[in-house]
Amino acid sequence: MKGLSCNARRQSRVGFVAAYKKIEIMNLCCKPCYFDADINLIWSYMVRPYLPLNALRAFEASARHLSFTRAAIELNVTQAAVSHQVKVLENRLNVMLFKRLPRGLMITAEGEALLPVLRDSFDRMADMLERLEGGHVREILMIGAVGTFAVGWLLPRLPDFQQQYPFIDVRLSTNNNRVDMAAEGLDYAIRFGNGAWHSIEAMRLFEAPLSVLCIPKIADRLREPSDLMNQTLLRSYREDEWSNWFAAAGIACPAPLLKGIVFDSSLAMMEAALQGAGVALSPPLMFSRQLSTGAIKQPFDLYTSMGSYWLTSLKSRSSTPAMEAFRDWLFSVINEEHLELPQIS
Repeated sequence: MKGLSCNARRQSRVGFVAAYKKIEIMNLCCKPCYFDADINLIWSYMVRPYLPLNALRAFEASARHLSFTRAAIELNVTQAAVSHQVKVLENRLNVMLFKRLPRGLMITAEGEALLPVLRDSFDRMADMLERLEGGHVREILMIGAVGTFAVGWLLPRLPDFQQQYPFIDVRLSTNNNRVDMAAEGLDYAIRFGNGAWHSIEAMRLFEAPLSVLCIPKIADRLREPSDLMNQTLLRSYREDEWSNWFAAAGIACPAPLLKGIVFDSSLAMMEAALQGAGVALSPPLMFSRQLSTGAIKQPFDLYTSMGSYWLTSLKSRSSTPAMEAFRDWLFSVINEEHLELPQIS
C-alpha cells in the first residue's frame, strides 16, 4: 500500500470488498481450506502503510528551526542523525525537502507543502496525549463572550469552575457581540441582546440595565439628569441608549447632544470615562469593582434596559459533558448570587 496513487487505492478498496465477499461465499459453502489465504488477502488491504515517524519528526523540527543542529538539540540526538533521517525521507519521497546552504537550510516548495500537515498532526497528537495524562480525558471547552461580560462578571468567578472541573480546559475569546460560532469553533457564545438569533439556541442569563457612570469629579457636578446636557456623552453603537435613558428621566434628548466618539464595547467606553473623557451609559453590574473602589460613581439611581445576556449554542451542535458542566455551573452561580436587579423605569 506504500505510495499508492488514487487509482491504486480505489483498486485496493475494490479488491478488499471482493475478497470479503469471496470469504462470505466460501464460508457459506463450508470450504475452510481457502479461508486462511483470503484472511491474509483482507489483512493486506487493512494494514496501514508504514510511516517513517522518526524521519517525519526530524524534518518537522528541522523545518521549524531551519537548522539540523537546532533540531538535533530539540530531539536530543546528534546532528548527523537528523540529517540522515531527513535524507531517508527525501529518498522515500524522491524529492528535495531542503536546500543545504553554508549557514543553514532553505525549505523547498515540496517541504513547504509537507510542513503544515505534519505540524498540525504532531500538534493534535500532543494535545490528545496531554488531555489523557493522569488517567483522565481532558476536555476542551471553547467559549466566546462579550468583552464586558467576560471581564466584568465571568473572569472573577471562573476559578471556581476550574476548581470544580479541573479536567475541563476553558478557551475563552472575547468579542464585541458579533460572533460566528461555526467559523470560530465555539461550543458556547455569551451574547447581549433579545435572544433572537438564527439557528441559535439561547438561554437567558440575566438582564443588565444601563445607568450613568463617570469619575467622581464629573459626578459631583451632576445634581439633576438635565445637568448631563452640559457633559460629553460617550456612546455605543446602539444609537437609542441615551435617548431611552433620558426618556426614563422624563427629559427630551436633543439630537445634537448625541455627537462624538462611538465605541464598539462598554469596556472601551468605560476606559474613556475613567480617563475623564465624558459620561458613560453602561451596566453597573459589570463594573462593580470600579464602583466599589470609588474609581467611578453612579450619580443617578435611574436605569434603562436594552436587553439581557444569553448563553447561546448552535442548534446543530450536540452537547458535550464539558458544555453541560459549564451550563449547570453558570446557572447555579446566578441562582446562588440572587442577582438583585434594579427597577427599570
